[in-house]
Amino acid sequence: RKSLWLRLRKILFCVLGLYIAIPFLIKLCPGIQAKLIFLNFVRVPYFIDLKKPQDQGLNHTCNYYLQPEEDVTIGVWHTVPAVWWKNAQGKDQMWYEDALASSHAIILYLHGNAGTRGGDHRVELYKVLSSLGYHVVTFDYRGWGDSVGTPSERGMTYDALHVFDWIKARSGDNPVYIWGHSLGTGVATNLVRRLCERETPPDALILESPFTNIREEAKSHPFSVIYRYFPGFDWFFLDPITSSGIKFANDENVKHISCPLLILHAEDDPVVPFQLGRKLYSIAAPARSFRDFKVQFVPFHSDLGYRHKYIYKSPELPRILRPQQDPGSSPDPSMWSEPV
Repeated sequence: RKSLWLRLRKILFCVLGLYIAIPFLIKLCPGIQAKLIFLNFVRVPYFIDLKKPQDQGLNHTCNYYLQPEEDVTIGVWHTVPAVWWKNAQGKDQMWYEDALASSHAIILYLHGNAGTRGGDHRVELYKVLSSLGYHVVTFDYRGWGDSVGTPSERGMTYDALHVFDWIKARSGDNPVYIWGHSLGTGVATNLVRRLCERETPPDALILESPFTNIREEAKSHPFSVIYRYFPGFDWFFLDPITSSGIKFANDENVKHISCPLLILHAEDDPVVPFQLGRKLYSIAAPARSFRDFKVQFVPFHSDLGYRHKYIYKSPELPRILRPQQDPGSSPDPSMWSEPV
């Protein structure tokens, strides 16, 4: 018994020592916190070939590679509307690029942290949006998937800007919507704020499971539970995020955005708390920049079980995205343009 007690006490001291050491390690090495924010080293699902989107059931998708900056290459998927499925078979990149000038709206999808553009829930969303008549263009930020470069908030935003400009150069007058999910909402509002400042806003911004800013999200994240009441929590855990140049300030960005805004959030989201999405809406709705545009918040009841990444399963999504539209038609760019 004495031997067992000594062994348990030794284990307890080791766990306690590790618990105390981790905050100091993160404070001394803020790059660790940045990696935990991005999680770009977590590639799931494993063993998929991102050059072959058809292996994920996307038989009307083309894989591209774009170069936003020197020494930076990003992998891009372009899925055409499902009604073009047969026409897309065997077509090359030029055909897909030319297709952007068709009469169908385009969604630029900005994914969250971890995984790649081939993540299961992301692929399912592409299929849903494609079935509704949208082109879907998505990509892996530098440092994610098969994209080359070092992750940073600035770099992620620049990658998104480069892809947006690439789309606009080929899409003519077709509507272009920007859809961000989770961490991708931070990239989305960074991007749209910049587009509005240069007077080239998108036709709408859609934020799925958004937060207010990265500090509030980090403090609310389930991983922070065991340290939330640790003395100096902000100094140990949140300040290193800021010192790494990571802000993703959605709450500030929405005050400078002038285009229709749609926020989607599940009440049972365990990663980004529902109240952060609601708080972001309460900041955006009265903002002067939105005085001529509609700001809409759509909650999904916890009984539905959509959690953090399954809103694509909602049978209401077509109605939310395309009110009063005929099946198979392209969405009306004015669908969120009424004042709040």
